[in-house]
Amino acid sequence: MQVTPDLLREIEQFLYREARLLDNRQFHRWAELLAEDLRYWMPMRSNRYPANSKAIASLDEAHQETHDLTEAHELAVMDETRESLIRRIERLDSGFAWAEDPPSRTRHFISNVELEPTENPAEIRAYSNFILYRTRGEREEDFYVGSREDILRRTGETWQITYRKIVLDQSVLSAKNVSNFF
Repeated sequence: MQVTPDLLREIEQFLYREARLLDNRQFHRWAELLAEDLRYWMPMRSNRYPANSKAIASLDEAHQETHDLTEAHELAVMDETRESLIRRIERLDSGFAWAEDPPSRTRHFISNVELEPTENPAEIRAYSNFILYRTRGEREEDFYVGSREDILRRTGETWQITYRKIVLDQSVLSAKNVSNFF
């Protein structure tokens, strides 16, 4: 699929619509944007020093790795499928989701959208940055800042998310839970 200004605009509008659905707690409608074969994951982040760092003197070379994210097959903050996300939505409907009682209010800010072709002509890779502001109750506030890598698949007249990798900038989360959708 060739990247054009019209395609970029179409994908941006898709991502903005997705953010609006999430912020309005229209989770069932959001789930319609998820492909059956979806992988939705957030790798863990650690603080690593580069091998040439002079900041620490350590004989433990494990602290000197250059990549700071867990790999696709390693432990993650979340690693979900369409089915597991739908179960989370159903749990929100049940009244037994204590982490969301009272419910969070969120605001998703999406920016810096870039597109890249994939080997599959029906798919496009979209990179974006995000800020997710979350408030709950009277005093709970959280900010999540990071980037996303999505693979979107054209299905008829619309798009579906078939892959989402969420990378948070922070390595330690101060939030009481990670019950929101990114």
